[in-house]
Amino acid sequence: MSAATSKLRVWDLPTRLFHWLLAVCVAAAWWSGENGKFDLHFILGYVILGLLAFRLLWGFVGSPTARFAQFVRGPAAVIGYIRHRLGKPGGIEPPPGHNPLGGWMVVVLLLVLAVQAGTGLFTSDDIAVDGPLVSSVSSRTASLLSTIHRLEAKAILALVLLHVAAVLVYLLVFRENLIRPMVTGWKSASRKG
Repeated sequence: MSAATSKLRVWDLPTRLFHWLLAVCVAAAWWSGENGKFDLHFILGYVILGLLAFRLLWGFVGSPTARFAQFVRGPAAVIGYIRHRLGKPGGIEPPPGHNPLGGWMVVVLLLVLAVQAGTGLFTSDDIAVDGPLVSSVSSRTASLLSTIHRLEAKAILALVLLHVAAVLVYLLVFRENLIRPMVTGWKSASRKG
């Protein structure tokens, strides 16, 4: 039997646009926060909140590979996928789109970014910069949310680096290009024939 290669539709245009816009906005928000460009930082925070709201909705009504039900799986599926990747018995082949492990990375990133953008609305540096909703909470709450916002920026950086490292591992170790499908929407699929 020989193996033939075909194209498999993986990501729709809204999912791809969301991914790249979010990546650019998060990078720009990090830069603007680090460099005191708070007017831009706040605008980017609003855009990120809008993107996250879109992705939440798209996770329920979007194309099959964009839906949370397709890629958010329990521990057994994650373990089965890891076994599959390691070539061990009992492994499961993932469906098109996010694998079970990558699906959980998506969930974690979305949640952490939602907390980050949400806390930014209530953040204050007690000098010149206040989030738009800081006056609706006590100074103690604003201080707590400001601390979470600052600390989570480091967590987001770590998660982004982990995400990029995973993409590189797939490319260099597993010889699976995850970047091209996130640009074109299509991935190569081998089939036995």
